[in-house]
Amino acid sequence: MTEPTSKAPETGHEIIHSYLKTLDNSPGVYRMLDAQSRVLYVGKARALKRRVSNYAKPSGHSPRIARMIRETASMMFLTTRTETEALLLEQNLIKQLKPRYNVLLRDDKSFPNILVARAHAFPQIKKHRGAKTEKGDYFGPFASAGAVNRTLNQLQKVFLLRNCTDATFESRTRPCLLYQIKRCSAPCTGYISATDYAASVADAVRFLKGDSTELQAQLATQMAEASEAMEFERAAALRDRIRALTNVQSAQGINPRGVREADVIALHMEGGQACVQVFFIRANQNWGNRDFYPRVGADIDAPEVLEAFLGQFYDQKDPPPQLILSHQIDNADLMADALSQKLGRKVELLVPQRGEKAELIDSAMRNARESLARRMAEGQAQTKLLDGLADAFDLDTPPKRIEVYDNSHIQGAHAVGAMIVAGPDGFLKSQYRKFNIRGDDLTPGDDFGMMKEVLTRRFQRLLKEDPDRMSEAWPDLLLIDGGAGQVSAVKQIMDDLGIDDLPFIGVAKGIDRDQGKEEFHRPGQPVMALQRNDPVLYFIQRLRDEAHRFAIGAHRAKRSKAVSATPLDDIPGVGATRKRALLAHFGSAKAVSRANLSDLTAVEGINDALAQKIYDYFQDRG
Repeated sequence: MTEPTSKAPETGHEIIHSYLKTLDNSPGVYRMLDAQSRVLYVGKARALKRRVSNYAKPSGHSPRIARMIRETASMMFLTTRTETEALLLEQNLIKQLKPRYNVLLRDDKSFPNILVARAHAFPQIKKHRGAKTEKGDYFGPFASAGAVNRTLNQLQKVFLLRNCTDATFESRTRPCLLYQIKRCSAPCTGYISATDYAASVADAVRFLKGDSTELQAQLATQMAEASEAMEFERAAALRDRIRALTNVQSAQGINPRGVREADVIALHMEGGQACVQVFFIRANQNWGNRDFYPRVGADIDAPEVLEAFLGQFYDQKDPPPQLILSHQIDNADLMADALSQKLGRKVELLVPQRGEKAELIDSAMRNARESLARRMAEGQAQTKLLDGLADAFDLDTPPKRIEVYDNSHIQGAHAVGAMIVAGPDGFLKSQYRKFNIRGDDLTPGDDFGMMKEVLTRRFQRLLKEDPDRMSEAWPDLLLIDGGAGQVSAVKQIMDDLGIDDLPFIGVAKGIDRDQGKEEFHRPGQPVMALQRNDPVLYFIQRLRDEAHRFAIGAHRAKRSKAVSATPLDDIPGVGATRKRALLAHFGSAKAVSRANLSDLTAVEGINDALAQKIYDYFQDRG
């Protein structure tokens, strides 16, 4: 008697059609899922029933949509009050779920700002990234940390504002080097009054808001008055500030007179790939540009790509009042309404045809076109290297995801493991991971033990989250920094986890540990080497060196944090701000431990309950 065969799950337009009887024409968001309940696509709709009925048709779809319909086994729906809410929810779900058939913004890091911190009587000017929780004035975003650093460097020359921490400020007894090289006015030692320093801060804020012309004229007037009063030293200082201010303005690049605050966003598509170039215009100044490469398909048009980019890009960022676009998007009014609601003020979408704004778009388009051409050329070179890697090590196919592992420690202290990722698009830095070594039973300096912990944690999580290996998170190749011993240890780890089909290679320094004489170890195969001029050898060296760099950086950060740690870190309720206040008041953690309750409550931010908690903590420790 033969056992009945299990029926394959139904998929396609008939399944989609079965949902129509329960839908109405409310606005909302729909999700299309495959037979394994993985999300294939997230979309919004002004009327759900009308939109879904389009997918229920057996023909008339682009190749991409037709494939998606064939794979659809079920759908999920969520109604909203308005189409604007549906748009916001759609973009949020796309970023969370990363569906295969959506346009996806893959690199969406936060952007740095300049912060004039107001928590101190003498405000500090510094770079800031992340949530805007600190009291002060924020200016940005800037395209990169380098753009912020260059601007801060020039601002220090012009306005002589401090960039030291509050703790450093309180501990100074004489001016630091920045005062000697005319980058700071030394408020820490009273070389400038609070009134004069506040005036410099106000001038810096005016400049960052775009009032540079008026500020320059004001400084010129003050210089003339100082010269007439025969205050030549003050006149010379004002002259130097005017020169520095002129240099800042000339170094900003594109400085549009008619665009005070806007993002200029241009899209170029070619060969099934896309590049979006964003120029950040703030205070009539160009604060840098950044390119993005969203995941697209060959049959997706420019308006759809640009609309998806806008929704995902501004999901966690505040948009400026104007977005100057290279293409008209299909739902421009809806997108403007959604962004306006998010910002709390009107956001305007423009597609200029002439004038200064059109020139800005032309410049951004040129940058997008050139950036995509460079990326495509680099991608072709990367593809050749991956093909060569597969040939050199007899891999079944060129790897799409290579994970490289390394450890870093000093005699076992502050040990960290590091994983970097590379593929056809080069280094995927958003996929890098560091592992704080937790094993209390490890012998200090036990590299095998550390590698075992790192790989076990990495692949146990993969096996739990994606046992069928359907996502892009599974690697095709592992590179391990080490020789035969490390390879043998990795094989044992993989055997214990039940993973027997994942190739891995140990990269060991060869004779005299000379770069270029690396030896490669694989399980059950003889040691091999590559010719010194082989591009694949250089490629592997780059991968290993990048892993080494990342591991050392993670180790240094951990060691630095440990060096600055104090017993105050272990007291519930004492965060970074209160810790700084206590150390500034008492001078050291040891002095805090000796303080009585009345002394503790005298510190700003320390109430009676917290003072009792701090006092009891140190008393219990003896």
